[in-house]
Order: sequence, then C-alpha cells, then structure tokens
Amino acid sequence: MFRRFPDALERAAELDSEYGTDPDLDAMPMYGVVFSFKDPFDTKDMRSTGGADAAYDIDFPARDHVLVEQLRNKGAIIFAKAVNTEYNGRAGDPGGRHTPDKVLPSTLGYQRATWGGNPSNPYDTTRSASLGSSSGSALSVSANLVMASLGEETRASCRGPSNHNAVSLILPHKAMLGFNGGAIGADIYCDRAGIHARLLADCAKILDALKDPEAGYYDPRDPYTTVPRSSVLDTPYASHVVLDGAAEALKDVRLGVVRESMVYPKGSLTEKPIVDLVTVEIKQMLGVHLGSALVESGDPLWTPDPELEQMKTDFRHALARLLPVFMPDILFRLGLDGTPLFKEFAAAIRPTEFLPGKVFGDGDMDPIDYCVALAEGKIEGPSNLDIATIQQQELAKTFRFHISQYLMRRAEDWRAAGFHEALDNWEQLNIRSKFWGDDQCAAFKNWEETTDPRNPLDGRQGVNERIMLRELLRRVDMMVLVENGLDAFVRLHTPWPPGIIGGPHQYNILHNLRPESLYGPNAGLTEMLVPAGYVTTAFDPVFKLNDDGTKYISAPSTTPTELAPPGLPFSLVFRSEPGTEDKLLRIASTYEAASRRRIPPPDFGPLK
Repeated sequence: MFRRFPDALERAAELDSEYGTDPDLDAMPMYGVVFSFKDPFDTKDMRSTGGADAAYDIDFPARDHVLVEQLRNKGAIIFAKAVNTEYNGRAGDPGGRHTPDKVLPSTLGYQRATWGGNPSNPYDTTRSASLGSSSGSALSVSANLVMASLGEETRASCRGPSNHNAVSLILPHKAMLGFNGGAIGADIYCDRAGIHARLLADCAKILDALKDPEAGYYDPRDPYTTVPRSSVLDTPYASHVVLDGAAEALKDVRLGVVRESMVYPKGSLTEKPIVDLVTVEIKQMLGVHLGSALVESGDPLWTPDPELEQMKTDFRHALARLLPVFMPDILFRLGLDGTPLFKEFAAAIRPTEFLPGKVFGDGDMDPIDYCVALAEGKIEGPSNLDIATIQQQELAKTFRFHISQYLMRRAEDWRAAGFHEALDNWEQLNIRSKFWGDDQCAAFKNWEETTDPRNPLDGRQGVNERIMLRELLRRVDMMVLVENGLDAFVRLHTPWPPGIIGGPHQYNILHNLRPESLYGPNAGLTEMLVPAGYVTTAFDPVFKLNDDGTKYISAPSTTPTELAPPGLPFSLVFRSEPGTEDKLLRIASTYEAASRRRIPPPDFGPLK
C-alpha cells in the first residue's frame, strides 16, 4: 500500500489513457490541471506534516483533505506540497516554564519549513516570498511550477503570498471552504482555505470544482463549515467573472476606498512609492476608466481628495456607534505599559476596575453612561479608536485542542486502515520533532503542558475576543456599506514592499503585518486580490542598537534601493459581505481585465 500511489506523470498518463482528448469536463472540470497544496493540507500520497520536521511512523495521512479529494476526483493532478512556515506561522507561545536559550534578531521573510527550507521572492530572491505562511503556494503559481494552488490563511497567509508573488486570489469567507477538518492549522477561529491562480477566472472555476454535488462545501470534520446556506451562491462562481474591462463597465458601482490601508507616519518614505502609485491606480482605473463612483473613508493621517465623495459614515464613526454594544470590553484594555490604551476614556470615567486590581479613571462619568454617549454621538471617541487599534487579540489556547484533535484523527484513520501510528499526542509530537528555532521548541513544550482551554481567569479571554471581534467587524462593515450605499470596498493590501529576508521589520511590527490589514481575516470576510502594479524604488529599514545596547531594533532609512524591472509587486483587495461574491467577482475581475498589471517574474516567464 505504501507509496504505491501514482506520481503526477503516471496519473497524467492514466488520465490520457482512459479519456484521451475527449474527457467529460462536466464531471471532471479540473482535468489535467496541475496543483500544489500548502503542506498542512492532508494528501494521502505525499508527506504531510504542516512544514514540520516531525517523525510520524507514517509521514503521509490515510486520507485526503476534503478539498484535495474533490480536486483529485475531478481530474486534477496533485503535483506537490508547497513550503510554508512550520505550523502556519508557528502558532505563538502560550507561556509556561519553558523559555528559549537563543532567539534570532529577525525572522522577517522566514516562511521556513523545518523540513522543506525557506522560499524567496521570484522578483528579487533576496526578499520575502510572503506576508504570512503560504509562501510556496503563491510562489509555485507565480513561477509557473503549477497552474494553481490551495493555501491557508489565518490572518495573512493567502493575501500576503498573493501580493508578494503577483497572483490572483479568491479567499472565501470563513469557512465556506473547510480547512481544519483534515489539516494542521494555527488558529481554528480564523484558519480558512484560499485559491491562488494567475487569473480570477481560474480561481472561480476551482471554487466551483471544490463543491461536492451532494454535500456542497460542507465538511462534517470542520464545524466552521456550518455557514448559512444563503452565504453560498446558487449560481456557478465562474459565471460572474468578467473578461472584458471596457470603459465605464462599472459605472453602476459605488466603491468604498479604505484609506486606512494607505496611511503612514508623516515624513516616512517607506510607504510612499506604493501609496503614490496605488492612489493614482484606484482613481484612474477604477474611477475614470471603469466609471465606478469612489467614496473614500477618513483618517487623521489622510488628506481627503477634493474630487472624491467622502463617506458620511466611515469606519471610525461606525466603530464609535457599535463598539459600546458589541464589544465594550475593548475600551478597558491596557497597553504594554500597563496603563489604559484609550486615554480619553480613562480620563472621562470615575475610578473603575479595568482588570482585577487595576483601577483607573479620573472623571465623573459611569463607564456605561460613557458608552451610551459614545454610541449616540454625544461625545467624541478616543483619538486612537480605529480599525487598526482594535485588531489585537489575546492568544487563545485552542492550538492545544486543535493539534490534539488532528493527531487523534490521523492515528484513528490509520487504525481503521489496519495500521498503527504512535504519534497521536503532544508528548510524542515533541519527542519526535525538530524545530528551526529554539523559541518554537520552547513554545511547543509549553503547549504540551497547557491544560485549560481558557486563558487565566484574571485576564482577557482569547476565544471570547475572537468571536466578539468577528461580530463587531462584520457589523462595522455593513454599517459603512449600507449608510453610504456602497457595493464593495477596495483597499491596498500593504504599502510595504517585500522585505529583505532576515532584515529588520517595519517599525518593529512582527512579520510586517500592519494591524489594520487584519480586519478582513478577523472578520472572516470574502476577499479577492488582484495584482495592481510594481515599484522600482524601496526604502528598506535598517538595524540599529536600542538605547541600552541590549538588542537590535528597526530604524527607518532615507536611502533608496533601486530595483530591476519590473520591480516589486503590490495588489488591490476587494471585499464585501458573505453572499455577495457574484457582485464582488464582477468588480474585481473587471478591474483585472482592464488593468492587466501582472508581469511574470523575468526568470520565470510565460509558459509556451
């Protein structure tokens, strides 16, 4: 039984022998399409360890992930596993008695699998292949190693690779497509599958092919696939793709421009090249050429465009109205220094316990009356109450649950097939694993010793925050959409070009993940990403010692780095609520057809 599954060439020959040049494409719409999969997806004919160097008795699973199975049954060639950061970005450290002896000064660009190594950017191999962990998925598509790939995103790992490798992406809402039912995840409340291909039309065809004729997209092993049926289109997704970007094709569309994705500190040069280009791209291509009405959000760091309509209700105003109802806990958060995060709130209320033993407040309002006044617009919200500040969440303890469940299921699948897999628990996983960083080794030992799914009862609760924040963010999006009569949002994925591998992070922000960019994944909303252009100048940060000389930190640079053509890619992201993917596909694919910004990496040119 072992290793007797045919390899890709053998499978292609089998298909040719059986169907020749006249396959039933209704039954097998993926006939001959070559796929890679992010390593965490279980594939029954390939090593599957989530990028980890873990010595399973049997290093491949007994069954395919449900999405792999769907594509295999519909004629796809399951060609390769794509490299990713071990355990989808390494899942954090729950804390405990284990600490690392050594840490690296930077892990920027380390989408490193302990088993498979580290990828690099196809446009500049000194630079990162991704924000997030699904680097190999998008990279394999961009470099023409495969035709399409399935990745997984917790908070950046499909959009980031798509952006850095200039490929298109459909990232369906959480969890229209199952992931955790047969894969190694990082945070089950956010993990979801995404589709990388060179065009949105291809992504949409794959999305249709992933649907089971009887069960639809439901996976009984992934409880998150219990999504409302109304959030899944009755019509084929591919039927809503537009292949012609004719002038004024979107003249009936109102697009909300998320300026929060484009703001940056005054005087900074790092973001300027991309922001300058994308500002023109949105206005000229989406506005002037395609005719959509552009309505921009406001931010203190953004100068409004006098030629564009301004949102009547923007994200700040929506947050002020909704947060007191859906997640008032946020107002009571403390910063890293142990003082209130929202200073104006603390100054306005009477002394109040924020956390056990932590009392703050210099005013005379009861906190609940402050919330009423904020929701009714009687007072201004705190100056830093915005869509970036609220994204931070306490680490949930569910990685301990998820890996235990995965190992149990994998061993039971082999037992049902008549084989024994002894790596079925955390203790064995740690005994049999190697890690590329001492910090991960310590973290996994702490995960093994985690016993309670709750966070300490005297602090914030990670699971609760994820569920509450998703509800809040979805309501904020809907309020802004409805009160401004918008069809969808468009945003810049990131104003930062792919960073230098091993170089300093931007502003010491871990992995260069801007907090506001976490909005879509924390809300679990459908997002579609399209290449939007390239920059040929970068201002990369540099290392400097901190004031006491104990560690290296990031410092901005004013020295430009000139990049060989076409440069480094950046992308636009289109977003709307679940169930409106038909409208979103029309908008995003029309832009893609009109702009045609993607240029293949020079060393990996078009297929001939």
